[in-house]
This record gives sequence, C-alpha cells and structure tokens, in this order.
Amino acid sequence: MRVTIGADHRGWELKGRIARLLERLGHDVEDVGTDSAESADYPDYALAVARRTAAEPANRGLLICSNGVGMCMTANKVKGVRAALCVNMAMALQSRRHNDANVLCLGADNQPPEEALAMVEAWLGEPFEGGRHARRVRKIAQAESP
Repeated sequence: MRVTIGADHRGWELKGRIARLLERLGHDVEDVGTDSAESADYPDYALAVARRTAAEPANRGLLICSNGVGMCMTANKVKGVRAALCVNMAMALQSRRHNDANVLCLGADNQPPEEALAMVEAWLGEPFEGGRHARRVRKIAQAESP
C-alpha cells in the first residue's frame, strides 16, 4: 500500500518513527515533510497528503501535529478525503470499519508514541465493513458536490 505521510514541526519526530514502521511493514512511503522542529504551517502538509490520497483511492494518508485537529480540518476540505482524528485504538479501528477513513490524523501530544504506532498499524490493516456503512459514506461524498 502507498502511504503518504506529513507533519508540522510538532509532529515531525513521531512522523519519523511512523515512517520507519511503515517501511518495515513493507508499505511504499511518501514523506511530504516537514523534516525539523522549525515552525511550519500544518495546512501545507495536510493539503499535500490529502491531495495525494484523494488522487488514488488505494492510497492512505497519515497526518501528525500537536493535537491533530488542524490537520483533520484541513484534510477534510479536499474532495474524496475522509480524514479521522483518532486518539485511541477504538476510534482508529471504527474510523476504518464504519467510515472508510482514508487519512488518519494523530496528535503527537495525544498518546504515547508506542500507542500511536500500534494505532497506525491496526488502522492500515482494518477493512471497511461496507453494508449500511457504505450508504452513509456515499452520503458524505454527496455532500462534497454543489
């Protein structure tokens, strides 16, 4: 699976750990930055990840900032993106099962790094259940159209 990952200055350290995990798991990782603790604007990275994820339905995206809120808000502005801010394993799994989330947003300050890594691995492996949830996801997509 191709996974595009991005973070601002508050999430760049966790982003590096997640990118290494993804590579060990055999995923094709595209890192769009940032690469330091120097102040960076989260919308730039959120949009880069969201646009790449929306362009190829099989792709997934990961975004990390301090709390995940700004990244999630920005990513969800891109048509075709269903970004979910998850702070625990249950939310991560359900975002895939019920919402077919294609972008996972994490806050580096929301959980210990080991928990974030476990959430990423589980989220990437979790399938969408379809059924009644597919009807609801279609309604989300319909809301994107004028």
